[in-house]
Amino acid sequence: MAKAIMIQGTMSNAGKSFFAAALCRIFKQDGYSCAPFKSQNMALNSYITAEGCEIGRAQAMQAEAAGIEPSVLMNPVLLKPTTNMGSQIIVNGRAVGNMTAREYFRRKSELIPKIKEAYEELSGKHDIIVIEGAGSPVELNLKSDDIVNMGMAKIAKAPVLLVGDIDRGGIFAQLLGTLGLLEPDEFSMVKGLVVNKFRGDISLFDSGKDILFKRGGKPVLGVVPQLDCDIEDEDSLSSKLEGTSVGLIDIAVIKLPKISNFTDYDVFLQYDGVSVRYVTKYEELDNPDMIIIPGTKSTICDMKWLRESGMEAVIKRSAANGVPVFGICGGYQMLGETIADPLDTECGGSISGMGLLRCRTVFMGEKRQTQTRGRFRNIGGFFSCLSGAEFSGYEIHMGSTDSGERPMLDCGGAYSGNVYGCYIHGLFDSSEVSERIVKRLYENKGITYRGGVVDRGAYKECQYDMLADGVRRNIDTELLYRIVEEGI
Repeated sequence: MAKAIMIQGTMSNAGKSFFAAALCRIFKQDGYSCAPFKSQNMALNSYITAEGCEIGRAQAMQAEAAGIEPSVLMNPVLLKPTTNMGSQIIVNGRAVGNMTAREYFRRKSELIPKIKEAYEELSGKHDIIVIEGAGSPVELNLKSDDIVNMGMAKIAKAPVLLVGDIDRGGIFAQLLGTLGLLEPDEFSMVKGLVVNKFRGDISLFDSGKDILFKRGGKPVLGVVPQLDCDIEDEDSLSSKLEGTSVGLIDIAVIKLPKISNFTDYDVFLQYDGVSVRYVTKYEELDNPDMIIIPGTKSTICDMKWLRESGMEAVIKRSAANGVPVFGICGGYQMLGETIADPLDTECGGSISGMGLLRCRTVFMGEKRQTQTRGRFRNIGGFFSCLSGAEFSGYEIHMGSTDSGERPMLDCGGAYSGNVYGCYIHGLFDSSEVSERIVKRLYENKGITYRGGVVDRGAYKECQYDMLADGVRRNIDTELLYRIVEEGI
């Protein structure tokens, strides 16, 4: 069985996912076979593995950092919120139904055997498992039958590193308060503290490390600076969703209330002069060079929001004025004429879409989840330049769409003039696709794009190395390995 180390945080967005990814990369660089694990993830950004199973995007990212193929064993339970009160429950990569939060908390202990089984199988294949917790380990009203923080640490017999976010302030209250609320046996499992996202001269926190050790009784493994590296983020609190700067080429992504897989558009940020803005109000849309309607976990509810917020009218006006509009997954469904959910797979009911494509979507009982690759057909319209381009990606959707339009891809999708839609997440990651789009957008402004070709895979590898190097320089790696070796 593998050695294990667990990363817990003082709150959501403390940097657990990135720190876990850094450790995965560090262990890989040092010659170990390493894998990530998160027993229960709650996220709308997800990924389809090679075996056709759905897991959290963060674990797929961490697997990439570790240099291994993502597996369903890395995230046996995934919760995808459909409303403010409930989620779709995915177990071992397959949807098993929707539950309210109350119902899920009443039944989550039933998942412990499946979590143990997945962890033990994964542990048997690697040297080190990097386990990520969720939120805070001391949400006292939620600790009963915990399966993701200290409950998971006990299952795996994993020593714990506690990560706090100094950028958000109150680092002493975060770390010392969390330690103070742990039960004695839980406290003994914490072997080190990490101060994350420090800005400025780290030496100024030397006295802070002494204070944490004296008051908390735990050594500070390191003080990690705010690192300038571009790693895919699944968290809805991601700073990428807050960007408002406008580049020479302005791509506007509609920030739907239940937006999913927003990392699909990160690739465009690698191109010179291109900005990606996430827009929540129709007044903010302005006059972009391209509009993207992204995926969503609640298509009908988000279509209502588009209509009631006034965003639909502005998008349709922009499309009529020649602005290219691209819909992915739920965004593709919204571009059509009707969306129906007769089985209440999401929020139920039916609604008319934007009518920019002659497509009709009906939600079915079984989710389609598969990796796919192929080519664009010989297409016309604004993005006729995409004809013949190769792509790869994955599909995650309950809806089945009948199209009266010409197919865009050799596996479906549709287009009409300057409006395009399909189900493929990761479509733009192909340099052949994203580069042709960027060149066409430049050309539409009467400018020649002179930047280089983007290799998304090589770029991400470089970013993982930068992340690992930044963390390695600022933690006590000797102490890290001692903690892993000694366990609890």
